[in-house]
Amino acid sequence: MTDYDKIWVRVKHATKKFATRKGEVTALEDVNLEIHDGQFVCLLGPSGCGKTTLLRMIGGLDVPTSGTITIDGKVVDGPSPKMTMVFQEYSLYPWRTVAENVGFGLEMNGVPAEERREEVMKELRLVGLENFADSYPYELSGGMRQRAAVARALATDPAVMLMDEPFGALDAQTRNKMQRELLNIWQKTRKTILFVTHSVDEAVYLADKVVILTPRPGTVHEIDEIRLPRPRDRTSVEFAQIRKNILHVIEELETGNQNI
Repeated sequence: MTDYDKIWVRVKHATKKFATRKGEVTALEDVNLEIHDGQFVCLLGPSGCGKTTLLRMIGGLDVPTSGTITIDGKVVDGPSPKMTMVFQEYSLYPWRTVAENVGFGLEMNGVPAEERREEVMKELRLVGLENFADSYPYELSGGMRQRAAVARALATDPAVMLMDEPFGALDAQTRNKMQRELLNIWQKTRKTILFVTHSVDEAVYLADKVVILTPRPGTVHEIDEIRLPRPRDRTSVEFAQIRKNILHVIEELETGNQNI
C-alpha cells in the first residue's frame, strides 16, 4: 500500500476529552493512524473535527485521554527534538533578524555560533532567503516570513515536521507559490510532514495520502492515497476527479450522512 517502510508516527486508539462548563466534550475518539518515514500526509475534515488537537498531541503539546502516540517507537510524553511545528501565525521574534530567528532552536541547544551560522545560511539558501539574513520580520512579505518559519523548523534537523495550516493566512497566489516551494524542500530533504489544512485542493496537490476525519468526535473516516505524479497539474482531469471525490466525502460528513 505504500512506497515507504519505516513507521515514524503511530497513533493507536487515541481519544481526547476536554472538561468544559457544560460538561465533558470528546474531541477525538479512537483515532488510529500510521505515518511512514518520508511521507507527506495531509489531515482534512470539517471544522471542529480535531485536526489541530491531533497535531498537538503528536507534537507533545497535549496528551491523549486514552490511547498512545509513538514517534520512532517511543511514546510521546512531551515536545521532542525529533519534531518541529510550523503554525499559521509566523511566530517570528520581531526583535531578532531572520538569521537569529532561524538559529533560535540551535542556540537553545547550545550549538556554537560559527556552526550555527553555517547551518542557518544553509537553510536560508534552501528557502531562498539567503539575501535577507540580516533583515527583520517586519521587512518581509507574508510569504517570506513563512519561509523563514519553515527554515527555522528545518534548522534543528527534525525527523517530523508538523504544520498547522501554515499557508492559511496568505493570498491565493502566494499560497500556491509556497506550496510549490514546500514540495521542493520536501523532495530535497525527505522530511516526514504532517500538514493540517481546510483546503481539499491544497491537500490533493501536496500529499502522498489524505486522512479525512469525521465531525466531532473526530475519528479517521478514510485515508486516500494520492498517486498522481509530481509536479501535479491542478487543471488535469485526474486531479479534478480526486478533488471532487474528497469534497463529496467531506460534504456528506458535514451533512451528517455517514452512508457514503
